[in-house]
Amino acid sequence: MGQAGRRWCCLDIGEVLIDETRVWSVWADVLGVPAFTLMAAIGGAVVRGGDHRDAFALLGAPDWAERQEAFEARYGGFRAEDLYPDALTALAALRAAGFGVAIMGNQPASRSAELRALGVDADVIAMSGELGVEKPSAAFFAAVVAVTGAAPADVAYVGDRIDNDVLPALAAGLQPVWLRRGPWGALHHLPNGVTVPQARDLADVVRLAASVWADPDG
Repeated sequence: MGQAGRRWCCLDIGEVLIDETRVWSVWADVLGVPAFTLMAAIGGAVVRGGDHRDAFALLGAPDWAERQEAFEARYGGFRAEDLYPDALTALAALRAAGFGVAIMGNQPASRSAELRALGVDADVIAMSGELGVEKPSAAFFAAVVAVTGAAPADVAYVGDRIDNDVLPALAAGLQPVWLRRGPWGALHHLPNGVTVPQARDLADVVRLAASVWADPDG
């Protein structure tokens, strides 16, 4: 559990720590379509403001959930090659700077052990599959607050999606940081009037961390 009064950085997994290129390539194999076709369909769903799973139905696979076991068998879990090159150094830098570090996102429960096996070091690692709640529900962000033991305003949530990460974190009283990489980081747009810190990579996140809580009147 966390410590009251300590500031935390909570990071999503996909397109934050993990490059999901292999995820979608494996899904393309499972669905029997070219990887480029699936990725283009996902991009179209993102632009339209839909769920990325809409791409499966578009490609004639509305039963994709029934193929999850086949996907896991081929994917085999996270590998070292899936980690973004800046992942481990950024996590170490955040911890060295005194932040509590949590890693929480929409993933199967097995991903926690897989991340630890890759050398991912954090105070808290918990997947939606373990928590029983997932983004963008308010219950997920309440779980983030609960496991860190911090006040909502003392937790920065770093994610690549406006719909799943930035806006629900903001609504829950957390401090969102939008990491603009991956398809959602490139294709999503903030609603008019919403301003949040933005980063291009995790080195940016480390540089931004203290300023997330900057008091303009201080």
